[in-house]
Amino acid sequence: MRVLIADDHPLFRAALRQAVLQALPGATVEEAEDTEALRARAADEPDLVLLDLLMPGGGSFAPLAWLRSQHPGTAVMIVSATENPDVIRQAQAFGAAGYAPKSTPPADLVEAIRAVADCGQWFPAGVLGPARRPPDARQQLAARLATLTPQQYRVLELVAVGRLNKQIAADLGIEETTVKAHVSAALAKLGARNRTQASMVFRELEIGDSDQLTLE
Repeated sequence: MRVLIADDHPLFRAALRQAVLQALPGATVEEAEDTEALRARAADEPDLVLLDLLMPGGGSFAPLAWLRSQHPGTAVMIVSATENPDVIRQAQAFGAAGYAPKSTPPADLVEAIRAVADCGQWFPAGVLGPARRPPDARQQLAARLATLTPQQYRVLELVAVGRLNKQIAADLGIEETTVKAHVSAALAKLGARNRTQASMVFRELEIGDSDQLTLE
């Protein structure tokens, strides 16, 4: 069992490592301190990722959506400071197999890790249920994102932050014509007519005012 802990706080990563080894004796545990490191280490296809939504470069559901679309064989459990029920429900809609607030007692955290690693689910009691925004919309978005190839996904991420084709080509070390082909294919998969609509799709990954994360 390979487990990747993605959290920017070294002390909390150490606590999670201890919980993982208690839940899954003999597991190989790796760590990532930001989303860039997460992407690099996820390339080795870990069995389980424990993901903080508040890492540098995060603050949205984008890392979760990326993991689920580009590494569907990897289970993801969110371990976050927020206990907002809508955030927890939306995380489930984007494909999280579990969600443990950082206030979760150690014994329950061990149980949660073991359950998710065993292809199950673990969410706080009494949280799941109808969200203020229908989860179907988030599930549909997650399904569309899952059809993108890794390169198409990366190109669209750059489109969403306003990068031009020439800039994207330089960023990724590919030809501008290749960028255009990726953009066209990705727009078709997302059902978007243009770059503006594609950018709006990625903004759906942001956490809205009604379900803001609480920083600690």
